[in-house]
Amino acid sequence: MTTTTAAAPPVRVPTPPATGGPRWERPALYGLLLAVGLAYLWNLSASGYANSFYSAAVQAGSQSWKALFFGSLDPANAITVDKPPAALWPMALSVRLFGLSSWAILAPQVLMALATAAVLNTAVRRRFGPVAGLIAVGVFALTPVAALMFRFNNPDALLALLMTVTVWCVLRALEQGRTSWLLWAGAAVGLAFLTKTLQAFLILPPLAVLYAVCAPVPVRKRLGQLALSALTMVVAGGWWVAIVELMPASSRPYVGGSQSNSFLELTFGYNGLGRINGEETGSVGGGGGGRGGGGGGGWGETGIGRMFNSEVGGQIAWLLPAALILLAAGLWLTRKAARTDSARAAFIAWGGALIMTAAVFSFMAGIFHQYYTVALAPYVAALVAMGVTVLWEERGAWWPRAVLSGTVLATVVWAYVLLGRTPDYLPWLRWAVLVAGIAGALGLPAVGRFGGRGLALAVVALSCAASLAGPAAYTVSTLNSGHQGSIVTAGPSAGFGMGRPGGGGRGGPGGGDGGDGGDGGQRGGMQRPPGPGQGQGTPPGQARGNQQGSAPGGMPTAPGGAGTGTGTGANPGFGDGMRGGGGGGGGMGGLLNGASVDAGAKALLGKGADDYTWVAAAVGAQNAASYQLVTGEPVMAIGGFNGSDPSPTLAQFKKYVEEGRIHYFVSGGGMGGGGGGGGGGMGGGSGASSRISSWVTENFTEVTVGSATFYDLTQPTS
Repeated sequence: MTTTTAAAPPVRVPTPPATGGPRWERPALYGLLLAVGLAYLWNLSASGYANSFYSAAVQAGSQSWKALFFGSLDPANAITVDKPPAALWPMALSVRLFGLSSWAILAPQVLMALATAAVLNTAVRRRFGPVAGLIAVGVFALTPVAALMFRFNNPDALLALLMTVTVWCVLRALEQGRTSWLLWAGAAVGLAFLTKTLQAFLILPPLAVLYAVCAPVPVRKRLGQLALSALTMVVAGGWWVAIVELMPASSRPYVGGSQSNSFLELTFGYNGLGRINGEETGSVGGGGGGRGGGGGGGWGETGIGRMFNSEVGGQIAWLLPAALILLAAGLWLTRKAARTDSARAAFIAWGGALIMTAAVFSFMAGIFHQYYTVALAPYVAALVAMGVTVLWEERGAWWPRAVLSGTVLATVVWAYVLLGRTPDYLPWLRWAVLVAGIAGALGLPAVGRFGGRGLALAVVALSCAASLAGPAAYTVSTLNSGHQGSIVTAGPSAGFGMGRPGGGGRGGPGGGDGGDGGDGGQRGGMQRPPGPGQGQGTPPGQARGNQQGSAPGGMPTAPGGAGTGTGTGANPGFGDGMRGGGGGGGGMGGLLNGASVDAGAKALLGKGADDYTWVAAAVGAQNAASYQLVTGEPVMAIGGFNGSDPSPTLAQFKKYVEEGRIHYFVSGGGMGGGGGGGGGGMGGGSGASSRISSWVTENFTEVTVGSATFYDLTQPTS
């Protein structure tokens, strides 16, 4: 007698056709995308020029094609930003078309949010159905850090879009083993490398292993396809690198962030291994060992709990426990599926991307900012949507209902904790979330056994509302706020310091982000139109947050300098010498958040501007960017972002002065600022900016305009 073993029943996941679908699907998707677009465009100009560092580079690229290609900080091409330029290209082209404004700079970022949402919907819907696709879009849009960074001008928005495209292309390639889709994935990673260098490679290991094991083609073909994809990636990301490295240094701008004018050094040093081990030469601080044995130095303690701590949790972690639970449930449900099963492959792809990226963020000892976690938002959204859909389809069994119930319970309890970190913000919400979530969690096990469709929908609606209420509130807070500066955070302030709670408000060293105008705009009536050229060159007539920031040690910044700084604590290592002399505003006085530029300073620099290559030179890119954005004229950023790069050297600067190419030197700003102080000592930079500052102050005539001090480089003192 022959016995047979019954095959495991397939997981009941809806598999819609590549085209078509229910009649309500397209209107629902388009309506949801329209709502997301309108919400993200709301109050967009409140952020002004956002991060003036990148806005100045966008301005430069709109005036000079060479600056656009290299990502130069000024149209005269002295030095580049400390990243490759791909993220600057859409914004610079927008400014070329529509002129320099907050909208022209930031609207392309909002379009990237819609593109990310559309790709996410397509990727999830293809295997798990239209409802799952819509859930993914909703969860993504309601992630606070996504609402922040897709309305900001840092490179992270484009990076998140390209990483989402990469996962989608790999999943398409896995369906039939088609080489073309894998090549598109390689091209997306290559472009992502030109957006934020090595961070683009974080998701490659899990995706490569997934394809090598699960693709429905012979092993030899799989390996050959991966090799071709890798070659495509190298070509897509390497052509620009080859041009920069092979071009004579005299024919291109200095590579900002490097100490040897090399993009490869920047890639593998300051932006690469330095971010992992904390050894970023020329950095503003990071590495060097954290408190309590946690590592991380000035950027917070490292470890497995970093994504959930008081600095990061409110940005991304609302549904992170749910995503991990649902990932485990999805893998368990598909454990007996065939090697090529597309549902399991999707869980592995999105889950592998999430775990790999989160692990690196958790343990990197170098520079880490809360907003980096926007990279996790699409992965979390996909896993939540897929997991909920799969478990709901299997709700006839008791354990999927139990897992759904446990997921909701874990989510609302965690939301209660996160909301408790900002006790003055909607204090009633945490209790409402907890009570509603518990009620929904208790009702889910009964779904499918008792009651009809109406009861089931009511329980599901209550559970979803409770799970999303916390991140939705933080997202609304973020959308209603303006954000400026180098370190920004979403939601209401939780007392963030530079990597440590209580260190001085919203992320800036001792003085908070300083540039984050969020709380000032949200806490009632403290916004006012800036004066001419006020604060980072904010366009006239645009509202700002509370203009009184907090500098290291609790010293107030110059009015108009940098939006809201909600903290007052001092940060060790950042003393008065860090405050810029040019009316520098915001945490670290011109290093992180630029300077206040008044009408008098604008008029001074505008006189005879056409006679000079640079109307001024200032230590630190944020300091220089403020003057460039206000005047519309090239301003040299001595030392790059931190003021610690050897560009220019003292000898080169003297030559520029002798040739009459620079009119004024702006006192203060950056690590090399403060007159003749500083100079790269904090992060092991070159110290060239300190020597330039000393030489200028000893040999040229001082000119004071308001609170700003300049040196006329055409008027030597002897």
